Amino acid sequence: MTRFAEKTGVSSARSREEIERTLQRYGADQFLYGWQDDAAVVGFRMQGRHIRFVLAMPARDEERFTHHSRGPRAPEAALKEWEQAVRQRWRALNLVIKAKLEAVESGISEFEDEFLANIMLPGGETAGAWMRPQIAEAYRIGTMPDLLPMLPAPSSDGQRGEQ
Repeated sequence: MTRFAEKTGVSSARSREEIERTLQRYGADQFLYGWQDDAAVVGFRMQGRHIRFVLAMPARDEERFTHHSRGPRAPEAALKEWEQAVRQRWRALNLVIKAKLEAVESGISEFEDEFLANIMLPGGETAGAWMRPQIAEAYRIGTMPDLLPMLPAPSSDGQRGEQ
């Protein structure tokens, strides 16, 4: 199976710029981009929600970049292979964001449904990061978790639990 844009010549910077323009066109009123070590982040605010995508980057020393079928690659060739993989990731993120925004704009789905996993919660984590362990636990035990914590049963005077 081939990866989307695996041979793209579009630079990472151009893909980021395209993402920013797309977000503006669809109504985002804030945008940010940054990177650290092996990941980049794209964030924006739209429809009153803060959205964050963390784009994991491949490590430069991965064997798929440093070696080929005949042995080690020259450092320049390894760097070229790594840069190609980074460009591919940015093109893929660009495609994902555009597709989600167009699905919302076309009435195929709702904004929160498309971006649910990437919505920032008040504590700073994404809804997806918060939900993944809960989903795993629900599948592990075979039942849905309670929606609300159990409240103490009302006492005879109508009050809940001990006061």
